[in-house]
Amino acid sequence: MDSKTAAPTRARLMSGEEYRESLRRLSPVVYIDGRKVESVVDEPLLRPGVNALSFSYDFALRPEVAPLALATQTHRNRVVNRMLHLNESSGDLLNKLEVVRVLCQETGCAQRYLGHDALNGLGQAVAAIDDARGSTEHRGRFEAYLAHVQDNDLAIGVAMTDAKGDRSKKPHQQAVTDAYVHVVSRDAKGIVISGAKAIVTAAPYMHELLVMPSRNMGKDDADFAVCCAVPVDAKGVTMVSRPAGRPGDKVEHGAALFSRKYGQATAVVLFDKVFVPWERVFYESEWELSHVLTYSYATHHRHSCIAARAGFGDLLIGAGALMCEANGLDPDKKSNLREPMVELIKIVEGFYACGVAASVYATKDKHSGTFMPEAVFSNIGKLLLATQIYDMHRLAHEVSGGLIVALPGPDEDHNPATAATLSEVLRANPEVPYDKRIEVARFMEDLTASYQAGWYSLISLHGGGSPAALKQEIWRNYPVGNKVDLVERLLDRGVLEHNGERSITRNRQPGRCCDTGCTTPGQAVMVPLPESLKGAK
Repeated sequence: MDSKTAAPTRARLMSGEEYRESLRRLSPVVYIDGRKVESVVDEPLLRPGVNALSFSYDFALRPEVAPLALATQTHRNRVVNRMLHLNESSGDLLNKLEVVRVLCQETGCAQRYLGHDALNGLGQAVAAIDDARGSTEHRGRFEAYLAHVQDNDLAIGVAMTDAKGDRSKKPHQQAVTDAYVHVVSRDAKGIVISGAKAIVTAAPYMHELLVMPSRNMGKDDADFAVCCAVPVDAKGVTMVSRPAGRPGDKVEHGAALFSRKYGQATAVVLFDKVFVPWERVFYESEWELSHVLTYSYATHHRHSCIAARAGFGDLLIGAGALMCEANGLDPDKKSNLREPMVELIKIVEGFYACGVAASVYATKDKHSGTFMPEAVFSNIGKLLLATQIYDMHRLAHEVSGGLIVALPGPDEDHNPATAATLSEVLRANPEVPYDKRIEVARFMEDLTASYQAGWYSLISLHGGGSPAALKQEIWRNYPVGNKVDLVERLLDRGVLEHNGERSITRNRQPGRCCDTGCTTPGQAVMVPLPESLKGAK
């Protein structure tokens, strides 16, 4: 039996508990609130983040979701975690979109998808560099690293956003060179890097970090055009982290019902003369093509962000409906509740539909052979969620009422002097017990009117790129020229009467009307959602 017909082998997949144990074998330098963390996995302020990653590991082991959560890497004939898979079809992108949404319905933010997006972007970048150089060196290093990551089921953090310093100046012009990660020295064994990455999602409880440039580089910025993999506990790496979620002193009394369980830490990561062996350096000084990774990662990541916030939107829709019921009101009979609920549904499914379209119209990268989400739909979907996250909160508040921020604190539920009276006067729907009503109210508060809610709003607005960056990419990729040609033909003006190229006709692309213009016939499609998850959306 040859490799083309042999059954695929399966990479080792960790359980949630095995993931926790793997963290105990690492010794990263992490500070939170001015003190050093002794054990990441046992640190209360990081527990919600560790819980979220742990859930994603256990999820991938569930047989009923295997077609979504796992994927076969064809060139290795190897079944791997989808969060570590290089997309080989439009169907792979659809499945990634669906599994990220389902994971975020449970955890708020699945976090591991950033590693997926970076690996896919990096695969495209190294292939482009090798093709330009007539070499296979960069592909070889990356493929060996990818196999290492897949076979050990690692969680990969993305260290991309530099501290940046003075935003009006380029990296080499900064007064403080460490505002950007850069190569300090090189020798036969590897490179040494220094600098700071300002926003690294889930850094303390990852296994390794992918260090990537955050912007296009010029010739004078060659030392800043570096991409490499670094273990979280490598010598010279220090993380200064925020807590994950809202782990507080009163969690046992009902505070922060969602974010006490699941959350996300972000860290500033400082690199102080960190040695990286050549086998973990994917490129350095190749500034001419560093933009390939910046662009490809951004497009993949914006595609994933769409799914992540759709999962969060599902939580708002469900909590909003429960609040209506607990308040004794039926959206079927009350248009003032039905209309905002429909508006909330429209927003969530509207930007998610852009993610689906970006998957369906995905294109095969000419260098790597992997599939890239369509850029316009990816950026439009991300722009919609970024700017409408505040409307999502407003609509959730509209259907919930002021109770979600006016309730007395959870301690009053156990106060003999007040508990009985509160449970009597604050009950609305006679079929919904008081404790169930306030439980949903506090859940909604946690999602929409708390510190964590503000965090979700800001991360939705700026995570994966600011609205300005998204608009720039939409304009850069949208085929305005096709529309100009259409109108000029209708006006019998012709499209060749103008000398030289006009900016408004520069962007053109084939029509989306047939397989040859859009997709490859017969490519994989999204697998059906398991019965156990069909009620999730």
